Amino acid sequence: MFELGRELRRFFASDRAKGAPQDGLTGGDSSLLELLDCQLLAQEAKACDVAAGRISAKDKPRRRLEAAIVWREVARRTGDAVALRKAAAGAETAAAGFEQAHRRDGWARARCEQAFAALLGAEIFGDPGLNAAAEVAFREARTSVKGGLAAPLADVGLLAIEGRRVLDKLDARGAAAFSQRFTMPISALDNIAKRVTAARALAAEARLIRADLLCGFGARLKDADLLDAAAGEAAIAGERLDPAYEPLTWARAKIAHGQALALKGEAVGDVDALAAGAGALALALDNLTREHSPLDWARTQIALAQALQALGEASSDPRAFEHAVSCYDRAGLVLREAPTLPLRGVAAGSRAVCLARQAELTGDAAVLDAAEAAMKIELSNLSPRRDPVGWALAQLHLARLYEARMGMTGRDAGERAAAMMALDAALDVFGDHGLRSLSVLANDAMERLGEPPRRG
Repeated sequence: MFELGRELRRFFASDRAKGAPQDGLTGGDSSLLELLDCQLLAQEAKACDVAAGRISAKDKPRRRLEAAIVWREVARRTGDAVALRKAAAGAETAAAGFEQAHRRDGWARARCEQAFAALLGAEIFGDPGLNAAAEVAFREARTSVKGGLAAPLADVGLLAIEGRRVLDKLDARGAAAFSQRFTMPISALDNIAKRVTAARALAAEARLIRADLLCGFGARLKDADLLDAAAGEAAIAGERLDPAYEPLTWARAKIAHGQALALKGEAVGDVDALAAGAGALALALDNLTREHSPLDWARTQIALAQALQALGEASSDPRAFEHAVSCYDRAGLVLREAPTLPLRGVAAGSRAVCLARQAELTGDAAVLDAAEAAMKIELSNLSPRRDPVGWALAQLHLARLYEARMGMTGRDAGERAAAMMALDAALDVFGDHGLRSLSVLANDAMERLGEPPRRG
């Protein structure tokens, strides 16, 4: 799928060898960004900054906006906080330039870009305060224009933020009704895509946001219909893309489709559906390289690992857990270079649980030793002040390992007290943050250990 991208790289490499002046590889066409791997994308972002900073540059606000779009894509693929700050700063500068020139449509588009940068920061760095900043920017953009590209983008962004806010509140009927509110802005983006090529990927992204929220609602409510709707929305997003020219968004659509299938299998206890989801995710990985988008690749490895983990729970097959651990290890190749990402803690905790289940099924205490050591290392890398929920989740997983050891050996060599200490610390954090479902898990673990549960 990335053959065209490699051809493009060779072509531009030959141009650079001739000493041709370069203002970027795409000429400001964001629809071509997907053809660039991470290395070329970073070069493109720097070139856009240079082009926008030239005294002789025409339409500087537009140039700044183009640079911001590229920097946000760099951050999205790598989890680089510096790249995300450059994206936000570039969009802010572009908005100021558009405002000074009284170009309302350009200003609204730049504000949307600022908001999407904040939304990305909230997603990959786990900072909910950025959602509030994004909401303000989206609302300002939406009230300033009636049509164009900015209006449906702002509508999609506002719905994404609202969806995150009500994810744990709506019932199945409310979730289905909420998802229908995406229909009008997606249709508007589809219409714009008939004239503007870059809008085709934006329409697909809007569908994937809806699919992701439907997955969240369906997984929480164990609702097969919502998860079917998520799978269908992801499939439609993929069908409307050309994998030769939009390979990354196409791959993301395939990944979302596989995740929805796997979540449905887990929700209804269907081993065949779980296997279908795992197979779809494995196929998606065949069309995605680590060099092209490290963070997407790592997330897909984690999604596949979670599907295999659920498959192992459903079938009690230790090989499924073994394969899941391998996926978590591959994701770790990327995530160890981004220690501040909450995703790293999620992967480390899930890996520990996989090893615990594998040890329980095989009776291999050495596997449990490795899991416990890795979990303690991960805990030492986490800060209870900077990421209290991630730290508490690690404590919950460590307690699970202590519990597994007691079950395997049939004796208590201090594991019960250590587990209770970890669970007590985790429960304090879950209670402070209103995480009821996690509080229930911690209380259940306490009850299994023979202690009266606390109220979270």
